[in-house]
This record gives sequence, C-alpha cells and structure tokens, in this order.
Amino acid sequence: MKKIFALIFLINISMSQSQESLPYYEIPDYPDSYTSGNIMSRMIDGLGFRFYWATEGLRNTDLSYRINSESRSSHETIDHIYNLSTVILNSLEGLPNTDNKNEKLGFKETRKQILFNLKRSSEILSKSNDLSSFKIIFQRTNNKSEYPFWNQINGPIEDAVWHSGQLAILRRASGNPINPKASVFSGKIKK
Repeated sequence: MKKIFALIFLINISMSQSQESLPYYEIPDYPDSYTSGNIMSRMIDGLGFRFYWATEGLRNTDLSYRINSESRSSHETIDHIYNLSTVILNSLEGLPNTDNKNEKLGFKETRKQILFNLKRSSEILSKSNDLSSFKIIFQRTNNKSEYPFWNQINGPIEDAVWHSGQLAILRRASGNPINPKASVFSGKIKK
C-alpha cells in the first residue's frame, strides 16, 4: 500500500512539474526600454498569459462544449489558435505557410505547442527593432503571397487574442470558469 501511495505522490509531482514548465503561467518581467520589438514581444506575452489561463484545467466536457451546432467547440477553437500561432512563428522565422495539414494533436500537446510557439515568437521579437523584415508568406501550390508585419498585428495576433477570450467565455458557459486569481492587468497570479 505504501508503494501505491508513493507512486501516486511521484506521479502528482511529475504532473505538477510538467505543468509549471509551460510558459506563461505568469508574464515575464518587462524590459527597461520601449522598442518596437519588445512592445510586440509584450503583446505576444499578454496573449500567451491569456491563452494559458483560458485553457488551464479544461475538462473533456469543456473541450467539446459549443454554444450551438454551428459554432466551434473549445477544442476546435484551440486548434484554430494553434494554426494562428504557427503563422505568427513562421513569419518571424521567415518560413512560408503552406496547405500542408498538420496531423491532429491531442489537447495537451496542442496547448503546449501553442505556448512554446508564442514563447519563441516573443523571444525573436524582443531582439528585433526592424519589424518590416517579418513578412507573412502564404505558399499555395503555384501561388505565393506576402503581407507586411502590419497584417500580423491585426491578423493572427489579434485573432488569437479574440479566440482566447472566446475560450474564457466557453469554459464559463460549460461550468468551469477561469481561475479568478489570474490578473491580466499584472500578468501575475494574485496571492
């Protein structure tokens, strides 16, 4: 019996450590100066924080919840945010977005990928002051289109913020509201 309790204890520690290793439990400290790069980095950090807490502790009931038959479920919304986070990161790494459909990941892996995509995006932006070099590139068979960083702001970044808000509403509607200690103003967890 002691072995079973020890095993359960170790599993709980392992699970809590893996949760804590995900970025955006809290927003990192802000830089000392304002540059275009670190302002955009901070916007991504704010998105990461909102997404982290909008998805923390979701149950299967929450993931399958949808307002009506024509709306996206929470899980489908998370998949969409994953695609948006990929567009953001691809732009910052100079990679095109293609028609190739990624394999469907489970909720935990998708959430993790989104958070790490956002973290990497924030890191790239914080080191740059020339946002004009970050083009959004769509490559569709023989058709290639490019868009300036301006479209990144009002497109994938703000769309992901929008959908993170939807997740917060959907989880409240399914009976599992967001942690009230998560302060979007401070980017910290209230004590």
